[in-house]
Amino acid sequence: MATQAPASPPPSLPRTLEIDGMHCASCVARVEKALTEVPGVQSASVNLATERAEVVAAPDVAAATLEEAVRRAGYQAHAAPGGRTPETTAIGAAEAGDGRRARRRAALRVRRAQLAVGVVLSAAILVLAYALPTAPWSNPVQLLLALPIFTWVGAPFHRGALRALRHGGTTMDTLVSVGATVALAYSVAATLAPALRGRPTYFDVTALIITLISIGKYLEVVARGKAGEAIEQLATLQPRVAHRLEGGDPGRITDVSTRAVVAGDILLVRPGEPIPTDGSVIHGRGAVDESMLTGESMPVAKGEGAELIGGTVNGGSPLRMRVGRTGEETVLAQIVRLVERAQAEKPPVQRLADRVSAVFVPSILALAAGTFAVWALTGHGLVAAMIPAVATVVVACPCALGLATPVAVMVSSGRGAELGLLIRGGETLETVHRLGAVVLDKTGTLTEGHPVLLDAVPVGGADPQEALALAAAVESSSEHPLARAIVAGAEQRLAHPEPAGAEEVVSDPGGGVEGTAGGHHVLVGAPRWLAERGVATAGAEAAAAGLASAGHTVVGVAIDARLALLLGIADPLRPESAAGVRRLQAMGLRVILATGDTAPTAAAIAHDTGIDEWHAGLSPEAKAALVGELRGEGVTVAMVGDGVNDAPALTAADVGIAVGSGTGAAMAAAAITLVHGDVGRVADAIALSRATLRIIRENLAWAFAYNLVLVPLAMLDVIPPALAALAMACSSVTVVGNALRLRRFRPAPEAVRGSSTSVDAPALAG
Repeated sequence: MATQAPASPPPSLPRTLEIDGMHCASCVARVEKALTEVPGVQSASVNLATERAEVVAAPDVAAATLEEAVRRAGYQAHAAPGGRTPETTAIGAAEAGDGRRARRRAALRVRRAQLAVGVVLSAAILVLAYALPTAPWSNPVQLLLALPIFTWVGAPFHRGALRALRHGGTTMDTLVSVGATVALAYSVAATLAPALRGRPTYFDVTALIITLISIGKYLEVVARGKAGEAIEQLATLQPRVAHRLEGGDPGRITDVSTRAVVAGDILLVRPGEPIPTDGSVIHGRGAVDESMLTGESMPVAKGEGAELIGGTVNGGSPLRMRVGRTGEETVLAQIVRLVERAQAEKPPVQRLADRVSAVFVPSILALAAGTFAVWALTGHGLVAAMIPAVATVVVACPCALGLATPVAVMVSSGRGAELGLLIRGGETLETVHRLGAVVLDKTGTLTEGHPVLLDAVPVGGADPQEALALAAAVESSSEHPLARAIVAGAEQRLAHPEPAGAEEVVSDPGGGVEGTAGGHHVLVGAPRWLAERGVATAGAEAAAAGLASAGHTVVGVAIDARLALLLGIADPLRPESAAGVRRLQAMGLRVILATGDTAPTAAAIAHDTGIDEWHAGLSPEAKAALVGELRGEGVTVAMVGDGVNDAPALTAADVGIAVGSGTGAAMAAAAITLVHGDVGRVADAIALSRATLRIIRENLAWAFAYNLVLVPLAMLDVIPPALAALAMACSSVTVVGNALRLRRFRPAPEAVRGSSTSVDAPALAG
């Protein structure tokens, strides 16, 4: 009896949740734990900087189930708007960004009101505590002034601490709430209890702990909002409305939502308007600002047939376009999706910080209890023991640890997107700066990716212009890439490339085409094929060899059985390729060319770009094997390619880098996408990676050093509680502010891009 194979489990789906109420890395750990405990959830990654959770779960896991798990952990969660994930389309991501900005503005309004109350009342308490400490009414008035600060301004901290307590955990809120509560409770007792009257009170400590840390949290929220501006600006580039020509009729224009546009629609793009979606020009000529895509400020000329990318901005002339891609298929949507994913992924250095933060708060509470016990057991009174314990609780700052890495990755990913570098995640940033070798594909990476007529050598005194025109005539009906190159080359070189049409055109799969044009019998094909057809090619062997040695494909043109012209056709080098290779070599990288093309072509390209090491005739598997061999030597390898055939090598490399003009398969396999295709931008990615890693290390060093130095000082009563609150507030703001320096990252200037110094030390103002 035949047995039925077990059905494969349904594929897991990525989900995005927006989380409210997180303050530190301990919060991140709690939310991640709550989500991963839901049956059907494979993984969950929570980012404090973006306040988002990326969850991979089975299709039958409802969003409501995930939201409830987060709520049980003590936080609020809701599915991000914009479809299955907010990255589904640029418009969906823009709507998600609108929602985040609205919530951020509402939160900032409340915080500003609380801060105003906290600052005014804290100032009044300080005046009473230090100018009128002995007045009989001073302490009762300080108590009345401190209560609104404790109950309203400090409410977010107390709520967070209680939520964590209900679930058996601790967070940064616990530290703030415990410190403020202990100081207030003692001060209330010293004010109201007859046995304690006359002892000093610490209402100022309660007020300053809450107010100063609230100021720090306010500045942190503002700074985190700035960190996310790059991706939010990218998401808002796509317009919400498009001008559709009903039936393609210019006289019937209807304004429709960009969501309603489908492939094949004809749209009008007026001067100064952003392009609604991806497509091509069908009428009109003008210039388009593509700086959002390429980072280059010069507008790009567009004519009929030219590609248009949604989100780029039309210049001064109206254009009519045919829609090619919509929704999540557009380039802009892919950029938004890649950057969002990059900001959600955690590099290893952040995972280390998360593990430390998970035990940080309980450890600090234990240290504070130990501090109180040691001071009390060494003959000091209740107050003398309480003050250093409170300072220990307050000075500790898990926020700095939690924000050190994600904010830097968030800012770096956004800045990279602005520069045309789509970097998949923090782990990629950590790997790129260690690169030792870069393997470059040829076609579409170093070259334009399509053949072009580069040379025409007349033979036997024939008229080269007439011969080229006749060749173009018989090739005009062919779709072969070499035929297209001949026709396009004739159009560029000749005023009238086609004489009165070609007749009796026959294509031979063996290597050429023949036909009649202008009263002549014309043969166009490889010299070997022409020789087989009885054309004498012996006198042109030297010229053909010269073209071949330059990496050209040689095509002969015979008129009435006599060889008249040799054409050199090749995939031309990108204008920026040689300079890009020099930049990589100047950084000390080993640059290797790997191509499936012939050895003469590979040698010519390597010579023109200054590459010393090249490999020709490689299959996709051989390219991947070459990458594997290099990795086996202990070298960190990047592979740069653009085609489906490069996908195995891109996956095999430590860092796969796809040229954005290439295929979706290459982009899907790559960790970095170069939107504009300049291999020199690999150097920019490395420079950005190094700058980001430097910022992350500075942040983590600051966070660890801050706690390592200030916690013992607080335990020794060197730092009073009020100063501890100020230090804690400044700590997280310092980390975020340092990360924001990456917003001003500039690649090396074009004029000095060959200098290793300019690449290794990119402009990072501030």
